[in-house]
Amino acid sequence: MDKKILVSIEGLSQSHRERIVSAATKNGYEVFFSQDKAEAEALARDAEIIFSFLAELSLNAPKLRWMCTPSAGINHFVALGNFPVDRAMLSNSSGAYGLTIAEHIVMVMLSLLRRADDYAEIVNRREWRRDLDIQSIYGSRITMLGTGDIGTEAVKRLRAFGPKSINGVNRSGRNPQDLYDKIVTIEHLDDILPETDILVMSLPSTPDTHHIMNEHRFSLLPEKAVIINVGRGNAIDEKSLLPMLQSGRLRAALDVFEQEPLPVDSPLWDCPNLLITPHASGNTTLPHTLDRIVEMFLEDFERYCTGKPLLRQVNLNRGY
Repeated sequence: MDKKILVSIEGLSQSHRERIVSAATKNGYEVFFSQDKAEAEALARDAEIIFSFLAELSLNAPKLRWMCTPSAGINHFVALGNFPVDRAMLSNSSGAYGLTIAEHIVMVMLSLLRRADDYAEIVNRREWRRDLDIQSIYGSRITMLGTGDIGTEAVKRLRAFGPKSINGVNRSGRNPQDLYDKIVTIEHLDDILPETDILVMSLPSTPDTHHIMNEHRFSLLPEKAVIINVGRGNAIDEKSLLPMLQSGRLRAALDVFEQEPLPVDSPLWDCPNLLITPHASGNTTLPHTLDRIVEMFLEDFERYCTGKPLLRQVNLNRGY
């Protein structure tokens, strides 16, 4: 069988594998599974389709016509620099992570507003103190900087807490599912920041989003505003954010950073008013997420086999 698919993804269940094999066999393909990088690189040489996080597998795959990454972002492919766009399509798994990242957003938002870390330190000292000032999602003005799958799934959950408003910022000015109270385009970001108590960032990594939140824009946020970033680390100018956190003017929950892993000598590790998670908001360790990734791949696989456009094909020049 000449038509081959390489699948190199950790955590696939037997059911996932069986579904992929069944779809492949029906369409005349043979599937090879490998989690060993060296073995996967060898198998890639004969693969027409590759389903993997490993962007470098595309470099020595002369028969490659389509590569699907299980990640939502494609910055690792952009960094690679020489994906064979002349003969192969690239698709992502945007839409698989909305649920898990939305729950993460709710978790860290409540942790910051209700001072969970501070109370944890009090308890660790075996002290009985319950007088810390706290804030609520109720009555807050929330701005979603990025209104894609992640932002929209988060809004659905945040509505239950009774915020005063949930506004969105995007390029198009469209209001996804009419979930937002107001949508402004990115050109009006400066206008909406002074009206923002909680800023949730879920942006892709593009030249336009690099350091979109900088010293000037941090200064536009109200005192004690909260920033949550689950998109890409380079959307925040960390050097400008640091003194804002140290002074207590702002608080933040960061899941992504300009350099990852976060260097052990980074001042962010010991920064007050900051909750750090190690790029864990969108992990594939939640079974639902991996289920969605496989479902989306198989949906596009059927379209590929029938000559239809892929639903999730990305543009490397745009970065998404």
